[in-house]
This record gives sequence, C-alpha cells and structure tokens, in this order.
Amino acid sequence: MKHRVAGRRLDRTTAHRTAMFRNQVTSLLRHERIQTTTPKAKELKRIFDKVITLGKKGSAHARRIAFRDVRDGEMIDKLFGPLAERFADRAGGYTRIIHVGRRHGDNADMSIIELVDRVPAAAGKGGAEEGKPAKAPRSEKAPKSDKAPKSEKAAKPDKAPKSEKAAKPEKKSDKKAATAEKAPKAKAKKAAKGE
Repeated sequence: MKHRVAGRRLDRTTAHRTAMFRNQVTSLLRHERIQTTTPKAKELKRIFDKVITLGKKGSAHARRIAFRDVRDGEMIDKLFGPLAERFADRAGGYTRIIHVGRRHGDNADMSIIELVDRVPAAAGKGGAEEGKPAKAPRSEKAPKSDKAPKSEKAAKPDKAPKSEKAAKPEKKSDKKAATAEKAPKAKAKKAAKGE
C-alpha cells in the first residue's frame, strides 16, 4: 500500500532528482516557460508553487530557503521582486501545464509548463520559439498573384544537348580486352575455363 508516499521517483536517485528539479525551477524562473515530459511537469508544478510562495513572503528567512533551491542570485531577485508583485493577489496555481503531444524517438508524453501571468516581453523569449522569425497571419500574407512570375526568377542554365556531351567511357568488354592484352596468362586461364 502506498499510504503517505507523495511524489514521483522518475527512475532517478534522490540526489539526481533533486538537482534536476532545482535546475528546472531556475529555468522556469528565467524563461517563464519550458518544455519537459508530463510527469516531470506535474512534479515541477508542486515544487515551483512552493518557491513562488516563498517569494511572496519576502522575509530574509524565505530568501535563504529559496536560495537553497534556486542557486542564481539574479533569479532570486526576480522571484522576490517582479514575480512576488505579479502573484501577490493570487492564492496558488501559479503555473499551467499544456500538453503538446509525444516526443519523437521514445514517444514520451510532452508538456509545456508556464507561468499563468506571463509578461509579454518574456513571451517572446520562449525556449522553442527562440531565434525563429514570427510568421505572418494568413490575412497579412501576400496573395499568390502579387508574387513574381516564374520568368522573372533566375533562369537555370540550359543543359547541353546529348550530341555535345563528352563521349562515354569504354564499355566493360573493351576494358576486359585491354586487361587481357596486358596479362596473357590470365587470358589463357579464362579461355581454359570456358569463359
């Protein structure tokens, strides 16, 4: 029976699991949105909500406890500054989990975990969208008629006609004959075998 046993082991040792979740908490504070497997996201939600609650307390003791899990001074300042102000009126439920399908390779169920009240500046810094230009909506795309016709595009160089192509190399039978002339003993052996 599994009475009073909370949390997922995720097939990791305690030290590995603790380090992994500390890294994920720091990444979620930095990017405000990360993609991970669904069981990890569900477990991270429990841990991250406790860290946000520490940020809302704002005491020196809460800051020390938060620093135990978030080993980045810049993220601690963000936690006790803008995030604490942003979630001051919210009584829990600081993150949401969005299921995004399955991962290629091992078919693991993937999810995105993000802060509920994300800042628009952080929304552009998302992990998956980083470095990609934003696509224009269909209504803003140019219609097909406005595109340049094919004739104006760079023309491919014409191929040379078959008659002008270089002569093909010798056939295999010609190569065999040349080889046979060089090695008369090999030719005699082949003739003896009946080839």
